[in-house]
Amino acid sequence: MVIKVFLASSSGSTAIKKKQQDVVGFLEALRVEYDPLDIACNEENRMWMRQNVPEEKKPANGIPLPPQIFNEESYCGDYETFFDAKEDNSVFAFLGLPPPPGSKEAHAEEEEQEEADDDREEEELLQLEEEEEAEVQEEEEGDLEETQEEEAE
Repeated sequence: MVIKVFLASSSGSTAIKKKQQDVVGFLEALRVEYDPLDIACNEENRMWMRQNVPEEKKPANGIPLPPQIFNEESYCGDYETFFDAKEDNSVFAFLGLPPPPGSKEAHAEEEEQEEADDDREEEELLQLEEEEEAEVQEEEEGDLEETQEEEAE
């Protein structure tokens, strides 16, 4: 899986430059491999990015600004959604990547898996208990019928 980050190398906006640096710096800190794709110097990149950002994610003017993040062809989000994922310690989920072992995300996933396993075990135990109770009840009913037949003879 290749993470694609669409950037503008010659943006006049310091806000856009800062957002781009924030995304790239954080991905590098996490050692996430990514392809920086320049939309300022490459019209093909610019057109691909604009066509592949979902309509509901585009600003009112219809032109999404960098940085925009994709996992292969799948749209992940823009700076704001990346920042939210960063704040929630869910960047790997945001990127559609498995978390590395030992990370906070991996630990959270392990805890969720353990809870799901515990719930499944509990359901299995309840089902076994119900089956045992039904068997005992059937045996008692069978014994009762035998006793009644013996008394009737």
